[in-house]
Amino acid sequence: MTTIESLAQLSEQLAATKKKLEHAALIGAYLQSLPPDDIPLAARLLIGQVFPEGDPRILNISGAAIDRALGRGADLAAIEGAVDFGHAVEMALTNRGHARAGAPLSLAEVYAAYEEIAGVTGRGSRERRDARLRELFTRASALEAKYIVKHLIHEMRVGVNEGTLLDALARTTGIAGDKIRRAYQFTGDVGQVARAALLGGEDALAELKPVIGRPLKPMLAQSADDMRAAFAKMPLGEIALEFKLDGARVQIHKRGDEVRIFSRNLAELTGSLPEIEDLARRELQANEAIVEGEVIALTPEGRPRPFQELMRRIGREREIAEMQREIPVKLFLFDVLYRDGELLIDRPNAARWEQLGAIVGNIACVARIVPRDEAEGEQFLGSARAAGHEGLMAKNLASPYAPGERGKHWLKIKPILTLDLAIVAADWGYGRRTGWLSNVHLAARDEKTGVLLEVGKTFKGFTDAEFKALTERLLALKIKQTRGTVWVKPEIVVEVAFNNVQSSPVSTSRVALRFARVLQLRDDKSADQVDTVQTLQGLMERERGRGGEGETSTQVDR
Repeated sequence: MTTIESLAQLSEQLAATKKKLEHAALIGAYLQSLPPDDIPLAARLLIGQVFPEGDPRILNISGAAIDRALGRGADLAAIEGAVDFGHAVEMALTNRGHARAGAPLSLAEVYAAYEEIAGVTGRGSRERRDARLRELFTRASALEAKYIVKHLIHEMRVGVNEGTLLDALARTTGIAGDKIRRAYQFTGDVGQVARAALLGGEDALAELKPVIGRPLKPMLAQSADDMRAAFAKMPLGEIALEFKLDGARVQIHKRGDEVRIFSRNLAELTGSLPEIEDLARRELQANEAIVEGEVIALTPEGRPRPFQELMRRIGREREIAEMQREIPVKLFLFDVLYRDGELLIDRPNAARWEQLGAIVGNIACVARIVPRDEAEGEQFLGSARAAGHEGLMAKNLASPYAPGERGKHWLKIKPILTLDLAIVAADWGYGRRTGWLSNVHLAARDEKTGVLLEVGKTFKGFTDAEFKALTERLLALKIKQTRGTVWVKPEIVVEVAFNNVQSSPVSTSRVALRFARVLQLRDDKSADQVDTVQTLQGLMERERGRGGEGETSTQVDR
C-alpha cells in the first residue's frame, strides 16, 4: 500500500533542495516504486493538480472550511511563522499534540476523498465536505495534513511544476523529453503520461493522441514591442499578420452533429454559446475537426464590445436566450488542428491556414495578410486598431502548432504594454475603501520553477462596485490573513497596464512594476497562464540596452 505519508516525505525532500537533477532523481525513484494504479495519482498531487486539466471537477475548499474541519477554535491566519497555509495547519496540529487515529491513510484513499469532496453538491454540501475533511485530518499526522491542505488549495510550493515532473520522467526512462512533452500536450494529464512512460515506454506514449472532445492545450505567444521587432524575428516571406481580437479564445471540436466548445483553460463553454455551437455544426465542412478561434461580443454597429461584457456570456448556465439578445457574439477562426482523421499540428502554419479555408463554410476567419514589407504591416496594424481591435498577431508561416508552449513562432504586437498577472493577496482598505480588499498584490510566474512571485501592488483601475465584488471573490479564496493582508488562492487573473519595470532588491522576483493599474479581469485565464518574471526582466534589460537606468519607460494607455 502506498501511504500519503510517503508522498508527504518526498515533498519535504523536494522542498529542501533547488537542484534540478536531485529533483529528477527523487521523483523518478519514487514513481518507479509505486504500484501502477498509484503512479498517476502521485504524479498529479506532486504538482498540486488533483484532477487533469480540462476535468470539470473542482474542490472548492476555502481556508474557512479548513478552519472548521480542524475545530477547537482553529485560527490559522493568526499562527505566527507559518510560510503558507499548509504549514499553518501542520503547526496548529503539532501545537495541540495531535496524533493520527486509526490506520494510516493510503494514497488511493486520500485521492478518493478528494473526488468525493469535488462531487458534493446541493443542500447540506458544506456540512458533508466539512465532515469528510474532518475525517481526513483525524486520521492524518500533522505532516500528512500539511500536504493534504496543499493539494486541496493547489499550493504545493516544493519547487516542482509540470515541466519538472516531465523532465524527471525523461531522465528516469531515457525517453526523449520532446516525446514526453508531446504526450502531455495531447492529454493535459501528467498522471496519464507518467504511467505510460514508466510502464509502457515510447510505444505507450505514442498511443496518447488527441481525441475529439478532449481539448488540447493552446499554443501561446510571446510579445513584440513593435512591428520592427516582429520583423527582426520573422523576416519577409516567413511572416503572416492577423488581427488580434480582444475576445475569448475557443477550441471547437466537431464529430458529426456533435459540437463541443472549450475555453483556453480547457473548460467547456458549449452551453453558454449555443449560436456558436449551431454555427459550427452547420458550417464546418468536415465530419471530424478541431479548430481554434476567437469569440467577441459586438455592438449593434458590429464593433467589438469590451471584454468584460463578453465575460457575462462565457460559461453562463442560466438565461442564455436573454443574454444572446443582450450580448450578441461572433466567431472568427484562425487555425485547424485536426481534420477527418489527420492530425495537422506538425504541418506548417501556411498549410494549416489553407486547410482551414477549405472547411470553414460561411464562418468568418480573422483578417490576415502576408505583408510585402514593414510599411504594409504598419498599415495593417492601423486597420486593426481602427476596427476596434487590440493589435496584431505575427505568425511564422513555417511553424508547427505547439500545444501549451509559448514560443517565438507567435508574437503579440500591441501598441500598449500590458501583462496578465495573478492576484495572490490584497490589503484591507482605509478611508473611503474601508471594508473592502483594495490594494491587490500582483504576481508573475517564474518559468523555471512555476512559482508565482510578487511583482507589485495596485488599487487603481477598480470602481467602487468592482471593489465590493472583488472583495467577495477574494474572501472566498482566502488562505490566511496576516495583519491587514489577506492571502488568497491564485485563481483571479487581471490584465495590468504599467509605466515602467524596475529592479527591486526586496522583491522575490527582483523586479517591480511602477504605476500599475488594472484594466480588466481575465476570467478566461488561469494562474498558470500569466506572464512570466522573465518577461519583466527582459523588458528591463532591453531598456538598459537603450541607455536607460535599469527600468523600461514604455508608456501605456488604455
